[in-house]
Amino acid sequence: MEVLDHFSIPVSGLRNGLHPYDFSIGEDFFQAFEASPIHHGQVNVHLDFDKREDMYVIMFSIDGKIEVTCDRCLDQFDLPIEDRQSLMVKFDEKAWEDAEVVFILKGTQTLNVAKYIYEFINLAIPMTKTHEDAGADCNPEMLKYLDEKDEAPVEDSSNPFRDALRDMNFEN
Repeated sequence: MEVLDHFSIPVSGLRNGLHPYDFSIGEDFFQAFEASPIHHGQVNVHLDFDKREDMYVIMFSIDGKIEVTCDRCLDQFDLPIEDRQSLMVKFDEKAWEDAEVVFILKGTQTLNVAKYIYEFINLAIPMTKTHEDAGADCNPEMLKYLDEKDEAPVEDSSNPFRDALRDMNFEN
């Protein structure tokens, strides 16, 4: 967890207003999260921390590249990602989160934003990832196999089990 310690913002010592922070995310960051789907990447995160009397508003700007597997040809490639997200932090008698707001205890000294950066980077990854997303071409050797499958003759799709059930008389 030491890798993530420098993502802590000392909120108790900040005056009200806007405070910028910049973070450089690398492999050690992603390895700090168990079962992370991302293992390699270089991402820059700019954070605008707006401290207000009754809440904090944090704006995240994410820009970089992560290594992913192409869903078409299964080769690894660097996928460019870019995203903007915001997070609202309010105070409550106990710490908890809902879909849009994080609640922390009033008087909390520091706020670690590593978890939110990690989640926002994962949200920036498209559902389907192909080389086209990075302006590149898929592995031509693998595409040959995909093209062969598309050209293969359609075989008889009869199913002997389904045919046997169809021939049975279930009426009593």
